[in-house]
Amino acid sequence: MDIIKVSGTSRTSAVAGAIAGVVREHKHAEVQAIGASAINQAVKALALARGYLTNDGIDIICAPEFVDVQIDDKVRTAIKFTVEPR
Repeated sequence: MDIIKVSGTSRTSAVAGAIAGVVREHKHAEVQAIGASAINQAVKALALARGYLTNDGIDIICAPEFVDVQIDDKVRTAIKFTVEPR
């Protein structure tokens, strides 16, 4: 399973659909964002995904954590949200 990467220009509904689909299929998803606008989009997408999954009888929880990511030989700090059914 791949990490769902969110940017500041990501459409929240598309990301929410991806999160919901991965949770339905794998019972677990990871969402990663770097930067304030990307984290904002990710949080909004998580809220939308929770609504989508509630319609299917699935209640999710999200646990954020800091992770180091290497991009173009530079280490950046990202926020990773681990999403699982409650």
